[in-house]
Amino acid sequence: MPLVAITVGATLAAQGALKPPKPQQVDSWVTEFLSSGSRAMGQARASQLEWATYLEATPDLSAREEKKWRKNLLKGWSKLGPLPFDKGDGFYWEADKRGRYIVGGKTKKPKGLLIAMHGGGEGSADASGAASMYASAAAENDWVMLAPQALEATARGWTDSGTEEWVWDLVEQARRTWDIDADHVILAGHSMGGYGTWTLGAHHADRVAALYAAAGAPTPIMDRETQAVIDIDWGVVPNLRNVPMVVYQSTDDPRVPPESNQMASRRIEEARQRWGGFEHYDYWQVDGRGHAAPPGGPSAQFARLPDPVRQAVQDVVVWQPVLDWKRQFYWLFWEHPSLDATVEARLDRDANKISVTIEYRAGTQDKGSGLAVLLDDRLVDMQKEVVVEFQGSEVFRGLPKRRLEVLVETSTSGDPGRQYVAKIPLQ
Repeated sequence: MPLVAITVGATLAAQGALKPPKPQQVDSWVTEFLSSGSRAMGQARASQLEWATYLEATPDLSAREEKKWRKNLLKGWSKLGPLPFDKGDGFYWEADKRGRYIVGGKTKKPKGLLIAMHGGGEGSADASGAASMYASAAAENDWVMLAPQALEATARGWTDSGTEEWVWDLVEQARRTWDIDADHVILAGHSMGGYGTWTLGAHHADRVAALYAAAGAPTPIMDRETQAVIDIDWGVVPNLRNVPMVVYQSTDDPRVPPESNQMASRRIEEARQRWGGFEHYDYWQVDGRGHAAPPGGPSAQFARLPDPVRQAVQDVVVWQPVLDWKRQFYWLFWEHPSLDATVEARLDRDANKISVTIEYRAGTQDKGSGLAVLLDDRLVDMQKEVVVEFQGSEVFRGLPKRRLEVLVETSTSGDPGRQYVAKIPLQ
């Protein structure tokens, strides 16, 4: 559906000059909002914000109305369209022969979705290797497999040239195609695909059930003089606090030496001591396998963490944003995220209280704007007073309002685990 920008100024709504909209107007705005997608930017995002402003003129929702809207929003999302094809090997953009992906595994009533990421690097990108490596193991686990091919053959192909955005478009369309529960999305990959698993899994930890990285690691940070690994890339370890993960590494791997994964494992242990969590992190190190698949192949790696299910609602969330288009992470929302921040959010269920703190890297110029917490009955008791603290100071105390615009905003990925109905601004 084409975007239709609402041209009447949002200022009128803010001043209370707008009358409550008619049901058909609400339906139209909601449809346009959903069709704009979960990662809208530029004019598309401006239009979403305009529609949200108009939805602010609607009355607060009752619990019953919220339940009905949740169902209807997911139904509307499900009608946005499936994958271009659901079996075999082809191109997402067929006319341009661009965006290759291969479908395999169990394609009839699958219980989960496996995104299988290939290896490669500069000048090398071929989805067929990942497809042949992972298809049978996916079928064994009752998962449909999508093996996408990085849009550009670069050393960081999974995060370059729009590939990361496209992968998540594939995830959403695949979920619509096979009616896959959002709690059963798995990422796996070998070599550069292991890097992709680490990185995309961390960037979107709130959307995955488990990660299986083999013979690949997150980007290392090297000492200029000694070339020793001294750290790993920003935005990886903290985000993985709540995600089960199996990392395979051979100590004699000539292409991906163990130092990077070993450093990542040390950083995870340090993060565990600081924030808790990381309860299902499994570092599987062997010797004598070189750059080959793990002993027993992907099936053996999957068996170390069988039947993964995402836990969408977490009492503790730690987030280092790295993408300006990823505005929601679990129950945190940040309209303009700082890419130099570490956000820690904790829920005290007994006190019906949420506490949020931010730390910035030294020299940070852009501290972001529009940070908020999202609420619903899974997280807090909405019938009782809720307290929210930010940077040690109380910013809200009261009964949260159930708002349609918040529910619409958090429904754009068609994921019931990420739907929320109240928003408390922090910044």
